[in-house]
Amino acid sequence: MKLPLKLNLHTETWTYSRPFCIAGRSYEGKTSVVVELSNGDQLGRAEAWYLYYCGESLDSVISDIETLAPKLEKGLSRKELQYCLPAGGARNALDLALWDLECKVKGKTIWQLTNITPKPVTTAYTLGIEDTPEDVAKQAVIASQYPLLKIKLNDNQPVECIEAIRKVRPDAQLIIDANQSWSFALLQTVAPKLKALDVNVIEQPLPRGKDCELEGYTSPIVLAADESCLDRNELDQAARRYQMINIKLDKTGGLTEALLFVDAAKEKNLGLMVGNMGGSSLCIAPAFVVAQFCSFADLDGPLLLKYDRANPIKYNCEMLAVPQSALWG
Repeated sequence: MKLPLKLNLHTETWTYSRPFCIAGRSYEGKTSVVVELSNGDQLGRAEAWYLYYCGESLDSVISDIETLAPKLEKGLSRKELQYCLPAGGARNALDLALWDLECKVKGKTIWQLTNITPKPVTTAYTLGIEDTPEDVAKQAVIASQYPLLKIKLNDNQPVECIEAIRKVRPDAQLIIDANQSWSFALLQTVAPKLKALDVNVIEQPLPRGKDCELEGYTSPIVLAADESCLDRNELDQAARRYQMINIKLDKTGGLTEALLFVDAAKEKNLGLMVGNMGGSSLCIAPAFVVAQFCSFADLDGPLLLKYDRANPIKYNCEMLAVPQSALWG
């Protein structure tokens, strides 16, 4: 679909219910970029963030989107967009808005356009870094209705944190996300202990660009790449180091590339997870499409917010219902 389009671009800040900490960063909320594309009759919209670990910023994403305003006015298809911008937050916002607009123009849902039969999705619930292992355990108790927990950790007492959680939540499936904060030596030391604590996945233990030591390493726990694998261009290298990939639309630069990524990863027998960079239901709805192909979903962003937007995704504890077309797609 290629139509002359008018661009509306603005930011929105979504506040967390409580401060959210990951390795090296703390957030009171997230300021997202929102793109609206109109053909005069219909409006497509999308929400995106930026890849700070790749040098992106809110300003750079806005600037990249604005550079395409003249091309949008003449008409820009999703296929053409893939060659206009690299993978990242700017292309994601535009790609998702184009998908949403196409649904509205054609009078079809995203499921009809992609030929996917949707089903409800189980999401992990994320626990941020706390001051002590005991504090993390308290949050695990508060989240007792969620059977799958994703635990943000740094290099300070990672095993002790999981031991504390296991004492209060022996029932939970656990995913650890180190957000690039570990060394290879620490991974080698703690992985067997975490295996004994029945951890399912360790996500991004080593820094992006400094994880070559994982080649040839046999981990007792599945290792998942997040920051180390953005799109298909990085898939071959990631496949030599990891057994699972966390797909995020801000990394792939949109749903168009993400769906191609799913097929490419499956050809390499890699496990798949879908995640998010935080934000409202508008950024979760398109990720829900990718979740149809994943073993794990981390789509709890709206659950961490004080408020959500109109027509939000409906959560029944860990279960996400199929998003409404009035929200996106």
